[in-house]
Amino acid sequence: MSAHKSTALVTGASAGLGREFCRRLAGTCEVIIAVARRATELQALAAELEGRAEVHCVEADLTSVEGVARAMEALRQQGPVDYLVNNAGFSTYGAFADLPIEGQRGMVSLHIDATMSLTRAAIPFMRELGGGSIINVSSLVTMAPGKDVAVYGATKAFLNYFSQALQQELAGTGIRVQALCPGFTRTEFQDAMATYGFDKERVPEEFWMSAEDVVAESLAALDSGRVMVVPGEGNRDIARAGLAYQAGLLQ
Repeated sequence: MSAHKSTALVTGASAGLGREFCRRLAGTCEVIIAVARRATELQALAAELEGRAEVHCVEADLTSVEGVARAMEALRQQGPVDYLVNNAGFSTYGAFADLPIEGQRGMVSLHIDATMSLTRAAIPFMRELGGGSIINVSSLVTMAPGKDVAVYGATKAFLNYFSQALQQELAGTGIRVQALCPGFTRTEFQDAMATYGFDKERVPEEFWMSAEDVVAESLAALDSGRVMVVPGEGNRDIARAGLAYQAGLLQ
């Protein structure tokens, strides 16, 4: 049997945070399994990382059963994985009752169902390895709920609870679980929301972070023992205020 190669599987790898996770983990892992819908962007990433890591491109739409099965098969064939980054995601924008239900259901499938399936597939192998890291990309919006992103925020809140409970279940296994809760990040994610009427120009400059800084904080925090990670001091201030407000509702 050949020696294990350190491996990372990253979803939503063709752009934004996913692409940056691939770039950073290519300095740590020998193999990157890059999962995304867009084959052209995946091939460009593979070319960029040539010589730094062995990249396996998996073209898959994780809102579909077929796409999840394809990613799970890649995990089985190329794994076990030392890092699993459940990053793929999107958001609609607008009042829940006014938006088509298909987009809302798509977020549930992608953020919840795909994350659960890949995590369940990865954990037994990580146990055999004696450890690993699972990063579930959540959102700052879970700390301060607001209108127009009701289902998006709810699916991300699931990831927070799931990550915290999972870390308790995996105590002593060497497996680290993180819920990464970034705020506004300069990626294609915001551009996609513009199709629903979101105006990113209305967000003050000081609220924005780069994908590079978000991913750097995420990976640096893995050794801290913290499950909930909010990158950026300004975002942490917002999170504290939001949590304090929610606590006040219970009084």
